[in-house]
Amino acid sequence: MSEHHATVEWERGSVEFEYRSYSRDHTWKFEGGVRVSASSAPEYLGNANLVDPEKAFVAALASCHMLTFLAIAARKRLVVDRYRDAAVGFLERNADGKLAVTRVVLHPDVSFGSRAPSPEGLEKIHEIAHKECFIANSVRTSVTVEIDRRK
Repeated sequence: MSEHHATVEWERGSVEFEYRSYSRDHTWKFEGGVRVSASSAPEYLGNANLVDPEKAFVAALASCHMLTFLAIAARKRLVVDRYRDAAVGFLERNADGKLAVTRVVLHPDVSFGSRAPSPEGLEKIHEIAHKECFIANSVRTSVTVEIDRRK
């Protein structure tokens, strides 16, 4: 159906290649010229000012869910004015004892134009978006959506 390419580049430079001293900083390059500076998480000697793969994974899941949600809302002729998600991923030991992002919790906060769906309708759109999200369909990580029902 489609292919998606990313180039990951890293160079040692002049630093000795030893576990504690080599740089984890690297670059992700995407078609169209987009470049993202990345590193490992600080807990793994990475640069806290750059994106790490675990954060990118969480962002990819949240972004995919949002884009799918927006498509569904548009088809239903619901006008979305704003969408914000403070997603959280949990790096934990999985059933095999390996470190993995075992869970991602999405916290979407959606503002609609003049006509908003009912709370049940909103949940249904999120449910469909989750089932149709390409990234969520591609991983074993548990992904849940938590909606603030106080709104």
